[in-house]
Amino acid sequence: MHWLRKASAVTVAATAATLLAACGGGGSSSGGGPLTIFIGAQPNFPNEFAAWSKDLTAKFKAKTGADLVIETYASSADETTKIQSSIVSGTGPDIYSLGTTFTPVAFGTGGFLELSDDDWKKIGGRERYIPETLGMSGPDQTKQIGIPGAMRPFSLAYNTEMFKAAGIAEPPKTWDEFIADAKKLTNSSAGVYGTTLDYADGFDPWKYIWAMTEQQGGSFVSDDLKTAQLSSNQVMNATTSYFDLLVKDKLANPASVGWKSGDAIAAFGSGKAAMLPLATAQSMPTLDKSSVAGKYAFAPMPTVAPGQSQRPPNAEPAASIVSGDNIAIASYTKQKDLALTFVDMFTSTDQQLANYKAFGNLPVNQDAMKQLSSQNASLAPFLEIENQSTPTAFTGAWGDIQNGDQNVVVQSQPALAAGTYDPTAVKGLLDKANATAQSALTRAQK
Repeated sequence: MHWLRKASAVTVAATAATLLAACGGGGSSSGGGPLTIFIGAQPNFPNEFAAWSKDLTAKFKAKTGADLVIETYASSADETTKIQSSIVSGTGPDIYSLGTTFTPVAFGTGGFLELSDDDWKKIGGRERYIPETLGMSGPDQTKQIGIPGAMRPFSLAYNTEMFKAAGIAEPPKTWDEFIADAKKLTNSSAGVYGTTLDYADGFDPWKYIWAMTEQQGGSFVSDDLKTAQLSSNQVMNATTSYFDLLVKDKLANPASVGWKSGDAIAAFGSGKAAMLPLATAQSMPTLDKSSVAGKYAFAPMPTVAPGQSQRPPNAEPAASIVSGDNIAIASYTKQKDLALTFVDMFTSTDQQLANYKAFGNLPVNQDAMKQLSSQNASLAPFLEIENQSTPTAFTGAWGDIQNGDQNVVVQSQPALAAGTYDPTAVKGLLDKANATAQSALTRAQK
């Protein structure tokens, strides 16, 4: 666990004080329903979502006698708006499903139940959950609002057939090994590259830079969560190293400057790339219908920064962010006991396996994940990956910090498309992003 380094201070979102003051919720801690949950829509799995919802509501009715109402949101903007309006009015969904990196923002509103030891006992105890999934539950172990609901660690998918043909015995453990392997696997004249990259994706690029920064012992934010560090030497080194994978090392298709995640998955699935970084278990249905079916495996992303043979003593492995979904109970709910009963059911072994079957979300329940791994050996590496995952900074300013770093990549795309970049220009972009991030951190401290 990485509580002390990443969550050494409680931060409050800029609007928290206003929202908390306006909150008019409360009431008894138990009730007869209905219980309303607010979760992300599943546009890629419409039939599965309908069947899953029907089954879940039926199970809840049979267990409690109460009705379950499932509401969905289509975007983080919808989620944010709903949370803000509900906390102001003191009415709304009883339970929210939150992305792990969104949990600090929700915590900052002051509108969610901080779980007591007794609350945890009612949902199976902390020991039910894979320990690392608790890394984004709250700023520390005494102030937790997020109950792990789904696990989505990022991995390195690799083509086992291509690795064998190239004489590469195992997937790379360091970024230098990754670069060396990718060069062996690249045959640009045949349109085959060592890896995929997706510089135009809206979510992936910052994760490369963040991981390489953490692996040097750096961070986007200081340990006390007061100072932005996007202009640090570690972030600069990580950014140029990420750009060099394409510009200097030429490991990926030049067209990947304009690629998004789906394009990268398609290239790997068609055998045009030997490695697919930042792959999740949810890519398996697509890959199993592609030309690489039966010819790929998962492994942790490299955990040693470019140019280094081992991590410094203060560095994190950062094989993945702590990625997935948390469940949070609104503090205004009049159905607390019923909400805890739902969470207990939702995180049970049987239901976690049902969630995986429906959507490919890996279980956070230790027993369920062990069962799944024993049944499907290709999923076993995800336990190792989760064990090496590192939480992002627990601050309500994280969205601005993450987006600021992402924007550096966006603004560098024209240069990357031309096959180059100017380090001085990159440093200027990072300095500008750092100023914005610092303003967000300062607001979050008020």
